[in-house]
Formats: sequence, C-alpha cells, structure tokens
Amino acid sequence: MTKNPLLELESFQQSIWLDFLQRSALKNGELQGLIDQDGVSGLTSNPSIFEKAIAGSHDYDSAIHTQALKGKSIAEIYQSLAIADIQHAADLFRPTYDRLDGADGFVSLEVSPKLAQDTAGTLAEARGLWAAVNRPNLFIKVPATRAGLPAIQQLIGEGINVNITLLFGLPRYSEVADAYLSGLEILAERGKPLSRVASVASFFLSRIDVLVDPLLEKLRLQEGTPARTVAGLYGQVAISSAKVAYQIYQEIYSRERFRLLAGKGARTQRLLWASTGTKNPDESDVKYVEALIGRDTINTLPVETLNAYRAHGQPASRLEEGVYNAYHVLEGLRRAGIDLDALTQQLEDEGVAKFNQAFDQLMAALNEKTALKPAHKSVKLDAYTEKS
Repeated sequence: MTKNPLLELESFQQSIWLDFLQRSALKNGELQGLIDQDGVSGLTSNPSIFEKAIAGSHDYDSAIHTQALKGKSIAEIYQSLAIADIQHAADLFRPTYDRLDGADGFVSLEVSPKLAQDTAGTLAEARGLWAAVNRPNLFIKVPATRAGLPAIQQLIGEGINVNITLLFGLPRYSEVADAYLSGLEILAERGKPLSRVASVASFFLSRIDVLVDPLLEKLRLQEGTPARTVAGLYGQVAISSAKVAYQIYQEIYSRERFRLLAGKGARTQRLLWASTGTKNPDESDVKYVEALIGRDTINTLPVETLNAYRAHGQPASRLEEGVYNAYHVLEGLRRAGIDLDALTQQLEDEGVAKFNQAFDQLMAALNEKTALKPAHKSVKLDAYTEKS
C-alpha cells in the first residue's frame, strides 16, 4: 500500500492543520475523514474563510433565516454561526487534544479585524469568544500588530490560548515570543497552572515572496552590482525567513527564562507556517511544505495544498538544512537595498486591510441572506481552494 505523505510528517514531529472551515464539511464527515485518514490535527479559520463559507454556499441559509426572524443583528448572527462551527470543529479534534495531553488538536477563531489596532477592544472580544465557545482546545487569534502585543501578553496571563496571526517579520516575531513569555510569567505569579495554556506564532509565507519577488526581478533587469547581488534570491525570501525564525525559536526556548517556566509546566510557543498555498504557477505547489518540515512546528494547509501533498509529497526533515544560505539570502536583500522589515510591516498593514475587506463582504452577504428564504446546497470540500 502506498504511504500517505501527510501521515509520514508526524514522524518528523510536525503537525498538519487545515486552513478551511465550512458547515457541510463538519456535518457530512469530510473533516472527520481528514482527521482519520490524513492525520490532520488542527484547524484554522479567519474572516476570509468564513466569508467564502457563508457567502459562497447555502450551508448557513436556514440558520441565518431563523436568527433573523428572532430579530438578531447581523453581527449577532455572524458570531452565532462562527461559534457553532468552531464548537463543532473543536469537538471533532477533542480526541486528538486529549490523546496528546493538550499538545495538539486545536481550532482557531479570530477576533474582529476591526480591532487590529485596538488593544482594549481585542481583549474584550477575545474574552467573550473564549467564554462563548467554552472549549479547552480553542485558540483565539490575535494579530501581531503593535496593539496586539499587550493583548497577547494579557490573554496568556489569564490562561487564554492565543494564535498570533498576520506575523511576517523577524523583529516582530521576537516581540511576539516575549509577549508570550511575559504572559506565562504573569500566570505563574498568579499561582495558576501553566501546563494547559498554549500558543502558536503563525508566520505568513507566500505573501512575502509575492511582494519581494517583483522587486528582485526589477533589480535583476538592471545593469551592474544590484543585479548580481539578487541572483539566487528570487523565490527564496519567505522560506529563508522561516528558517531563520526557527533558529530564533530554538534560541529563545533554550534560555534560562523559559527553562524556569518549563519547570512549572509551560510549553513552547510553536511556530506555525501559514499562507502556504503557492501563488507562482511556475513553482512547486508544495513549496512551502517540503522546505519547512521540522520538529515542534505546524503547517496549516489550504485544501488544494493538502491534496497536492497527499498526492506527491516527499517528507524529510529539511527545516534546519541550508540555514547558512537562509541568512545569506536575507543579507543579500539588505545589500541590494531592499528593506525587508519595512516590507513585512507593509504586509501586516495589507493583511489587516484584506481581512477587514473580507469581514465587510461577509457582513454584506449576511445582510442580503437575511432577506432570502433558506435553501439547501453545499460546496464540496475537495472543490474548495483557499487563497490565504
């Protein structure tokens, strides 16, 4: 029997999560099948995913109609739909969570992107969602914005699991890790157990190459040193950033600061590779999977990439290969005059804007659907392609 490459990734201590959520997949056994047959051990959602699921199918029409007849607002209807789906997904992954003693088996629900620059608003909504979902294997997604950092620290300090999203830059990653550790220290000072609080830092990858590669191509076409400097950098920046982030991760969690917390039961904040669907049709459709297989990491895959890896993945531990070259790539950018820190800040800003746009579209679609009679039609999971 042919081996399933997705299942083989477990031997390299990497988890595979699904970057997709839709009610029909929860109800008809498709998600359970991915758990059972492919070893999928977690799930992420975001405003774009919910917008596609709710606006792009009839799965939710009956529930929307019922809620509307009760006089619920559009915001209340959305939150009701999202919470119900997340609870259902969390229950499907609960056996994984229990089997691994809380080390995996999580689902993620994001605070409103409208709150990305609002620390107090983020805290209030995160606490509300945590209480409403009421599942131990829930992650509340908080963006890695400047305003998000104190919210991350405070939520961890309250024992609320946090998935840090829209993370692009290495300096910001170090700040995110510090916020996590500071939150653990607050929790410890309060005399609360550390063993059940969890966090992941979600590094968005493909969007980096989408932004940087055209700049490199422009330099390549110029005469002189800049063109020679960028040779070999094209298509390598995102993976190089991830490899360097993993080196930072290992350094942070080998220090005395974390060892003291680990002695009280704390877990590391695992790195999660997000936005892993290849955007360049000339490159491998599993580019952001193959190069980043390593222990204590997570790769969250859109359905198309999940299917592609099942079909022709070649699992091997590669995350710590070519680390010197990864540093060389990032240094090459600097020598070429490309400010990666500025570009990753641009990506953060654009990411917030894109999620806000998706959220607005979702609210508009819900508003339209409240006036329609319920229908019964769903979109098959294997036909769905998430463009994160």
